[in-house]
Parts: sequence; structure tokens; C-alpha cells
Amino acid sequence: MIFREARIADIKQIQFVRNAVTENTLSNPDLVTDKDCEEFITARGKGWVCEIDGQIVGFAIADLKENNIWALFIAPDFEKKGIGQQLHKRMLDWYFSQTKATVWLGTAFNTRAENFYRKAGWTEAGTNGPKEIKFIMTYDDWIRNKQP
Repeated sequence: MIFREARIADIKQIQFVRNAVTENTLSNPDLVTDKDCEEFITARGKGWVCEIDGQIVGFAIADLKENNIWALFIAPDFEKKGIGQQLHKRMLDWYFSQTKATVWLGTAFNTRAENFYRKAGWTEAGTNGPKEIKFIMTYDDWIRNKQP
């Protein structure tokens, strides 16, 4: 299992993982373009991937422009192996090394992702549109809650 920063060459595999998930699915896969991914990992923020045997099985992307977690997804066959926790830690360590601004994310109600973020110390902060819960993480909460 290799964790590393995402590169432009990873975008096709990132898109494959994004469209393979069974929760928080895109209503239209064309809504998130390769160009969007490139912008988020090169200009707006940074991304990380988990690679196993040359295949990307998970990724995470933080957006400094909107102080947002743009993505954290794991391929279904690789869930529950700690990959999400590792990507989450790397992403938030980097994010809070760049800014102390509170970061937010949205995720669908009643999902494993909702439970994941609650356990990781995120605070519910209302909704993000009609179909998502909004969570926030402050710098102080991250320092207090992060795992070694």
C-alpha cells in the first residue's frame, strides 16, 4: 500500500474510483470533469492517492480556495482497510499546515461516510443543500482529535 500525492496522470484512475462508489454517488458522472480534478489537485489545493499494485484504490482532495474537502473516496473492494483514515490524516495535516481556517465538507445522510466523519471529530453544522449534512473541522479540533 503506497500513499502519495496525486498527479495529473492519476486522474483517469481517480475518476474510476469516484464513479465506482456505492454511497455519495454522482447523479451525473459528467458533472466532475478531468479538468475539474486537475484544477483541484494543482491550483486550488492538493490530492493524495492510495495505490496498491499500481492501481489507485482511494483518493482525497482538499480545496484551499473554498476551505473544503472536495473528495475522499475508496473503491468498494478496498473499504474497511484503514485507507480512508490514512488519506484523511494526510489531507488534514497538509490542510492545517497551509491555513488555520475551518474546513467543511458535505456528505449524504445516513451513510458510512457520515459515521466516519463523526468518529474522526467533525462537527455537524447544518446541511449542504437538501441531501447532505454539512460538517466542519476547526484547527483546534483537528489538533485535539487527530490520531498519531
